[in-house]
Amino acid sequence: MTRPSGEQDATAGGHSRRKLLKIGLGAAVGAGVIGSGTGIARAGGPNDPSSPTIAYKVKNLSGPAETGPFASPWTDLGIPVLCPNGTMLFVGGDTFNGDHVPQPGEPADDWRAPVGLRSGSADLNNLRIDGSVGGGHANSLVDEPHNPVGDKATTAIPSDVFVVDGVMYMHLMRGVIYDTHHTDFWRSTDNGETWEYLCQWPGDLHGGQFQQKTYAVAGDGYCYVLSTVFNREVDSGMLLHRVRKEDLGNPDAYEPWGYADGDWRWGAPPTTVFGVRKWGEICFRAMDGKYVLTWLNMNPLSIRAMVFPLPTSDLTKTLEQTMILPGAPGQEVGNLVASPYGGFVVPGSTFGNFHIVVSQWYDSRNYRFMQYKVHMLS
Repeated sequence: MTRPSGEQDATAGGHSRRKLLKIGLGAAVGAGVIGSGTGIARAGGPNDPSSPTIAYKVKNLSGPAETGPFASPWTDLGIPVLCPNGTMLFVGGDTFNGDHVPQPGEPADDWRAPVGLRSGSADLNNLRIDGSVGGGHANSLVDEPHNPVGDKATTAIPSDVFVVDGVMYMHLMRGVIYDTHHTDFWRSTDNGETWEYLCQWPGDLHGGQFQQKTYAVAGDGYCYVLSTVFNREVDSGMLLHRVRKEDLGNPDAYEPWGYADGDWRWGAPPTTVFGVRKWGEICFRAMDGKYVLTWLNMNPLSIRAMVFPLPTSDLTKTLEQTMILPGAPGQEVGNLVASPYGGFVVPGSTFGNFHIVVSQWYDSRNYRFMQYKVHMLS
């Protein structure tokens, strides 16, 4: 049985993400634990496919063997971005050293967020972490002191990293996880080695629905931005904005898409483009002359994708394609993944050769991000 609420333990003796936060940890850990299932969870919406899209695991990209040499054996998310120098940077969320992820009551060992883990090869068939921002010790990309807030602590969770005209941009959600105080925006002109602060937005802007942002870089001079609340247990709409590429760091330049006076138009009050539901991670990309949205769907639990022709396409009438489904630890095969989340599109993907980064966390030694190849995405 899947546990989309996150309140129950992912495995016997394990700790859900929300329970870890309630207990405290001495530190809040990871970007999310999603309960694993003992069977396949079928989608049930009116636009859902009758069967899942086929996917299979290519490899672990993080873990003690893969990223341990960079003092980062335990990390998640791994948002992939193709750097101007041709390397692939994977931006991780809450990251730890030591022999396991901190458990309730334990101090966090060398807690950093976010981190940059680098693959010298950007070939989809040869991705491997062989470097980091920081050399042998992956450093936090920006300052985040993990200040205590009651029995929890602040962190900096990335929601997107992308490139426009040779400049890298990164969006972070700041505060206690799932209680975003503000979000901020950064840029790098040296392939992610150093980052310059640009601007921030209050966490309660647009009812909190501008917290988790993801950017599609279009060919018309704009970036299109989809956003939701960053809290898997809170119902949220999905908003669409656009911003000219040269104005990315100007919060006042983000123009909403909304419904007013009987029609949809730019500049109208922001209106949800995809109804209301509970959202996990989201990823929006322009690709092959179309647009693709991938996301962690909370009920039923799955990682899904949509393909559509325009940023303003009607998403309520667009096919939802299920790529990843929850499976039981030790029984993962094909597209069944124990405690899946994330689902970020790997640069270089095409609809005929589609790759995503999937995270999982179900116990103190199974916290990682992985590469999956998806077939039959239409």
